[in-house]
Amino acid sequence: MKKVLAIILGGGAGTRLYPLTKLRAKPAVPLAGKYRLIDIPVSNCINSEIYKIYVLTQFNSASLNRHLARTYSFSGFHEGFVEVLAAQITPENPNWFQGTADAVRQYLWLFKEWNVTELLILSGDHLYRMDYAKFVQRHRDTGADITISVLPMDEKRASDFGLMKIDGDGKIVDFSEKPKGDALKQMQVDTMSLGLSADEAKQMPYIASMGIYVFNTDVLIDLLKKYPDQTDFGKEIIPAAAVDHNIQAYLFNGYWEDIGTIEAFYEANLALTQQPQPPFSFYDEKAPIYTRGRSLPPTKMLNCRVTATMMGDGCIIKDCQINHSVLGIRTRIESGCSIQDTLLMGADFYQTFEEREADIMRGIVPIGIGANTTIRRAIIDKNARIGRDVQIINKDNVQEAEREELGFYIRGGIVVTVKNATIPDGIVI
Repeated sequence: MKKVLAIILGGGAGTRLYPLTKLRAKPAVPLAGKYRLIDIPVSNCINSEIYKIYVLTQFNSASLNRHLARTYSFSGFHEGFVEVLAAQITPENPNWFQGTADAVRQYLWLFKEWNVTELLILSGDHLYRMDYAKFVQRHRDTGADITISVLPMDEKRASDFGLMKIDGDGKIVDFSEKPKGDALKQMQVDTMSLGLSADEAKQMPYIASMGIYVFNTDVLIDLLKKYPDQTDFGKEIIPAAAVDHNIQAYLFNGYWEDIGTIEAFYEANLALTQQPQPPFSFYDEKAPIYTRGRSLPPTKMLNCRVTATMMGDGCIIKDCQINHSVLGIRTRIESGCSIQDTLLMGADFYQTFEEREADIMRGIVPIGIGANTTIRRAIIDKNARIGRDVQIINKDNVQEAEREELGFYIRGGIVVTVKNATIPDGIVI
């Protein structure tokens, strides 16, 4: 794995995750109470003994840069690194990143300086645990030019992915990016050949790309030079390469979720609370997910009823009921609150008792959830100031709304407060 260089793509503006991406890049969005999305691919790399890692970013990258700098620091006697490469305008490239392939193309001069045989291209907004060493080894064993990690997919979600057909040796013989209608039907295959049962194959008749690729270094360099106007791997580079390159499929049969939308992000977080076994677990000692160690105090609960909930460090919770929720670090909940089916992202800092009292005296809502507040099916972003007797319950069952001037949006029926939002006392949403 010393001959492999990992490149994690930070993604675009993250419009589907807005307002969570209003002030941060997609990979910097908090996850599971104490992590960030970028921790998933970086941890997978470290656990796979791939230690040369670049993260390509373009939008709102300040908090992502800060997190990576504070979290991943390898020994001076170790060649490993996690380094951010931000989009930049140069005399050779007068534009920002135009797509996944263009982002890699603009930093190709740097990647070529490393004596590596393969480039591992990853996404920064997926939730999964994967041993990339097995992925790379399969690539080498088949003599592939490009290998794509794939998984079986049902018809409902198939049109959101790049789909492919493979032959008996796992070679990709047809590739179509997000097909619709008749083009989608034509991409159906017998997925029993992948080892699925007859019932599973009937439910999942497609093979979908996970957006994770291994390229031979020289092949990727040649392709990016050969097609200088093509900016995206899935839509352009890989379909063009399929004509005269050996492109192999690597079947991934574990949990994987693309959490690029508010609904998917919300469901993936709350699924972590499932018992007895969640679909994705952070409790794997052999392949841990790493994040920044903050040395926070333990969480303190005073006379609370808490069920099916994950909780980060340093929370203070008083006399309340919490069910099927995820609480981020430094979450503060006052007496009489009811929290259900909700993701609370916590806070970046603590307010002292004196600061909270001073805020109240000046008529300012302190950070946290105020007394006797009810929250249902919501995402409360960091540093939220939720007043007393507030009801965030989507009272009118609105599916989509933009109320940024009031501090919240509604996406798919889920109320999402913006970071640093203030919701005054007595408000009903």
